[in-house]
Amino acid sequence: MRSMQSDYMHWAKFKRPVRYALTTSEVPHFRMDLLPIGIADLDLDGASHPRYVPLRERIGARYDVPTEQVVAADGTSMANFIAMAALIAPGDEVLVERPTYEPLLGAASFLGASIKRFERKASDAFRLDVAEIEAMLSPATRLIVITNLHNPSGALAEKEELRALGELATSAGARVLVDEVYLDAAVPPRRSAVHLGPEFVITNSLTKVYGLSGLRCGWILAEPELAERMWRLNDLFGVNQAHPAERLACIAFDHLAEVIGDTPATLDRNRRLFNDFVATRDDVDCGPAEHGITAFPRWSGGDTQRLDDHLREHYDASVVPGRWFEMPDHFRVGFGLSADDFEQGLSRLRSALDDLK
Repeated sequence: MRSMQSDYMHWAKFKRPVRYALTTSEVPHFRMDLLPIGIADLDLDGASHPRYVPLRERIGARYDVPTEQVVAADGTSMANFIAMAALIAPGDEVLVERPTYEPLLGAASFLGASIKRFERKASDAFRLDVAEIEAMLSPATRLIVITNLHNPSGALAEKEELRALGELATSAGARVLVDEVYLDAAVPPRRSAVHLGPEFVITNSLTKVYGLSGLRCGWILAEPELAERMWRLNDLFGVNQAHPAERLACIAFDHLAEVIGDTPATLDRNRRLFNDFVATRDDVDCGPAEHGITAFPRWSGGDTQRLDDHLREHYDASVVPGRWFEMPDHFRVGFGLSADDFEQGLSRLRSALDDLK
């Protein structure tokens, strides 16, 4: 039965707010009024600007791809949907990692795909296992879907693994869709997989790593012929992007160092605090957090919905229960909080875990 909604996104949007939300999956929001801009910079004449070239040029320059390979979309989620809609037809076989970000499954299901899953095992630090994917390929496979950095664990797939995956896809006449919305938080920075070959289709946005989710500035990187097909689908789904948001996104790219600010240092500090925290617990199992904004530890206490409920009721804090990633005994922790809030969040998590021992 096709999925016609995302239960996870509904939960994420409308769950009761708490003061110390370790549920966060992005860095603190950046205030664009800190930048030297005026109202005239937004081109508020009511006109639309199809395939707005200045924004695509900035995205292309950032990721070292030609403008004709850049397709605009309303955030990474719409980018993923448009990419899949251009790449698969009802009944096509799509291989999707497990655990994964639930809207990726929802989009493939909505489009009528026949979905098969390959495991990213916690016992192997959620590494991308290319051999397992190879064993699952069939003549019907048209698309392989991964996240890099991996959501929820933050695990990094390196260039060699991705290149091997691309070779598999080419041999099967398939493509590889890589959601790279967290990749810009890799340490040190990694180059986009779009440069590994035309079989790779990349999605990304200014949301998670840059704190600009309100702009809904997302994009797809694909070979030019495929990019044109995606633009035609964008005509069907959204016609044009909101131009003031496009202008604000251009301004953000022009001041990206200011937008990024001390975010890498904050994430590095919070990852170290989290690693130290895990080292003190015999009821929490997690490999070292080295990249990104999230980790996905296992709790020996069982279903982590109970842990989240306890945090919310007693500590004004929260984590993401692992049921949303098909692994109920895990929970996702986000590092994208201020240093003080993250320390407080960990302290409350410690107390909740002690209560439930």
